[in-house]
Amino acid sequence: MHNQKVFTRLPLFFLALFSILAVGSAGAAGHEEPQLASRFIVSVDAVSDFAYKDSGVFNTPVGAAGPGPALPDDAYQWTFDGGSGDRLSFATMLVQSNDWFLAPDELGIPLYDANGQATSGDVTHYVKLWDAGTEGDEPPGQGSHQAPRQSGPDSGPADPNNQVRQVLSADLPSVDELVRVSLQPLGSSRFMLRIDDVSGNSSLPTPLAPGVGIVHTSPAPLFANGLADRGLGLEALAEDGNPSALGATLAAWTGTNTPLAPVAYTVQPKAGALFSAGQAASAGLQSLAEDGSPVALVGELAATNSGAAAIPHGANGPGPILPPAGNYSFEITAGAGDRLSLATMFVQSNDWFFALDGVPLFDSSGRPIEGDLTQAARLWDAGTEVDQPVGFGANQAPRQAGPNTGPAQGSVVKQVADPAFANPGDFIHITITPLD
Repeated sequence: MHNQKVFTRLPLFFLALFSILAVGSAGAAGHEEPQLASRFIVSVDAVSDFAYKDSGVFNTPVGAAGPGPALPDDAYQWTFDGGSGDRLSFATMLVQSNDWFLAPDELGIPLYDANGQATSGDVTHYVKLWDAGTEGDEPPGQGSHQAPRQSGPDSGPADPNNQVRQVLSADLPSVDELVRVSLQPLGSSRFMLRIDDVSGNSSLPTPLAPGVGIVHTSPAPLFANGLADRGLGLEALAEDGNPSALGATLAAWTGTNTPLAPVAYTVQPKAGALFSAGQAASAGLQSLAEDGSPVALVGELAATNSGAAAIPHGANGPGPILPPAGNYSFEITAGAGDRLSLATMFVQSNDWFFALDGVPLFDSSGRPIEGDLTQAARLWDAGTEVDQPVGFGANQAPRQAGPNTGPAQGSVVKQVADPAFANPGDFIHITITPLD
């Protein structure tokens, strides 16, 4: 589950773009390397390895001022992104029970049909009632260890059958008498899940509790029928209506797996060699940030100690590096006072790029630096193309019809503020090793 890859295959045009990179090896074509004091190997790795594209907690009924249960005639809504081949799963507690919850089966709900049409309307037929197998069952709506009546969370005896299993009983209302579940496409990759509590007229009027939603491709993201609960938070959701632990677990495994594009680099005694925050991007930076080509940016550099790394380790020609283990390596030379700057496109975006902006190559004692530079990297928005949801936009490199096809943004270079992308180590690993 943890190694599931969620980026789409790069189209032929994108691969063809890299084939023009005559600067594929370290050192820009036409530049002469000066005789400097120290040599270094710089390594750039694509390391993103997320299992899921989107996940979240829904806990506030529509129209309510804050989190709480959804009573009969109330509803929860959750907005998310999903692409072709993706499926939706969710779980919400049936409150008048010990540990029962409503969810699709392990496959989830397909978000698109075979013709690429987004799923829309009533999808209740995908939903089943499940027993988490974590607490002994009492008659629904009557048990003293059920959430409305128990003395506190996690207070009931263990279930002698610890398997997650479907609840099948002729004495219970059907699922469509308890909930109505619908999907509404919102345009592009966006959807809204709505879960309505319709149990008021059934034989078991029941609140629903806050729950979790998740977008996945591999099956069984939340549970497996016939196996014990995984201990990742489903028990607290199913017994006590508390989705926080499961939501936190899913959040840690949720993100955008992105290739990285060829690297433009330069060694100069200053920062700001490739771009200036708060100013418009150059044409070369725009080409790198939107389409992954470093050629124009390297050509703009006045320094001779500049170039591009474009051939992935083990490859025969230029191309992107794919997570979780794709690698570029290149050699640089530097003298006292020199700094390293580099930039590489965050490929699953419209115009984002990772950059090192003038990292000193020697310490205060004049010794060459060595080790991990990842935390010195920052993720930047070039401000040249309108942003779409990361990993889903039709004008992003893996999906666009050709280079430079998205609408212009006309803004300035700024650091990406989204906390989901705050840790560069989730996506890129940069190391440096002295050779002398």
